[in-house]
Amino acid sequence: MRLRNLTTGRVVAANVTRAGTPWTRLRGMLLPEAMDDDAGIWLADCWLIHTLGARLPLDVLFLDAIERVVRVAPHVRRGRVLWCRGARTVVALSAGAIARNDVLAGDRLALA
Repeated sequence: MRLRNLTTGRVVAANVTRAGTPWTRLRGMLLPEAMDDDAGIWLADCWLIHTLGARLPLDVLFLDAIERVVRVAPHVRRGRVLWCRGARTVVALSAGAIARNDVLAGDRLALA
């Protein structure tokens, strides 16, 4: 699925997986040793993410109930725990995706 920034019209990531099962949510993006620039994972009904066991740094976006970015966390290293009060969705992307696509707090995102 594609993650699109509705505010700018840009595609942020072209290969985003919706984590809908407990296994996909648990696994997340922890296992890859390499990741495409267009890769990501969408975690609905989520306000906390960890990078414990992650092999690569990640860019993390926290979205509210209307899928507006409420927190931007670029280049999150392994072994971190992040949360955001008011978030309803977390999107983890390959490191650098936020800067490459100029994603800012307040932007509206959509997965389609």
